[in-house]
Amino acid sequence: MGRESQHGGRCAARPGVYRDRVPKNRNVFSSLLSRTASRAVHGLWRHAQRAGAVSAERPGPYAFRGIGEGTRLAFPQGTLFGTEWIELGACCVIGAEVTLTAGMMPGLDLGPDTVLRLGDGVVLGRGSHVVADGAGAGVTIGNDVFCGPYVYITSTNHSYDDPHQPIGRQWPRSAPVEIGAGSWLGTGAVVLPGARLGRNTVVAAGSVVRGEVPDHAVVAGAPAKVVRRWDPREGWLPPLRTPPPVPLPEGVTPGQLAAPAGLEIPEPGTPGPETAGAEAGRLEGAAGHGPVPSPPADRTGSTDGMRTP
Repeated sequence: MGRESQHGGRCAARPGVYRDRVPKNRNVFSSLLSRTASRAVHGLWRHAQRAGAVSAERPGPYAFRGIGEGTRLAFPQGTLFGTEWIELGACCVIGAEVTLTAGMMPGLDLGPDTVLRLGDGVVLGRGSHVVADGAGAGVTIGNDVFCGPYVYITSTNHSYDDPHQPIGRQWPRSAPVEIGAGSWLGTGAVVLPGARLGRNTVVAAGSVVRGEVPDHAVVAGAPAKVVRRWDPREGWLPPLRTPPPVPLPEGVTPGQLAAPAGLEIPEPGTPGPETAGAEAGRLEGAAGHGPVPSPPADRTGSTDGMRTP
């Protein structure tokens, strides 16, 4: 028996009716030629991704002031200019279509100092932007800072002092930006000129940050406000409501974590700029699953729960 539909009709009792009414699959892409072409296109794209990645060994057309060992900028890159004033630390993971700029436009002389500096182990998710205006208004990102996709960090912004002039024609305001080591910026977070984030801070997805944020704090909203903080005597205030983070399963190696990303990292015990375990954490965080909860205690002190707001 059929059943009444919400439109007053009855569903057909014969199971083949709907199938019979649907046109036969005549998708030309199912042909052998199309499948072969598809495999070729994807194979060429993977080759382009490997060949187009930027590293210290293969900087491509970019004259960075410095690229640390193990750092990789995925292909395709976003807008890159002023690279002579951009310094990247070791073992950074820069996602595809990430924009890094120093100066308001290409071709400017920004003086002798570094304008945009990334520390060791920084992760910038796909489509993120880091825009540094110039001398006196640079951007400094500390070690082991994790940024989700489409994070926007800028040390320059439009001004609107003169109500009679188009805002885009008025001279912008600039102020230096500093993001403390061990911090985590969620997807779509915006950091405005003059912001100073402390160590091990968490910025919720979609937040707009300006001003100062203390160490070991969680901020959220637009404008961002402190919603949780760490007290050395009482712990997290308010207390965390989530269970402790789960460690990596026993037997999982950093190489296994790196394989899906097409990267090669040393196994534990191999000399390098840092341990392979920390590199594995960065790779897992860049893949969108959250970093491995093993922050170094000697750098941040008590860090329990910093990975899970």
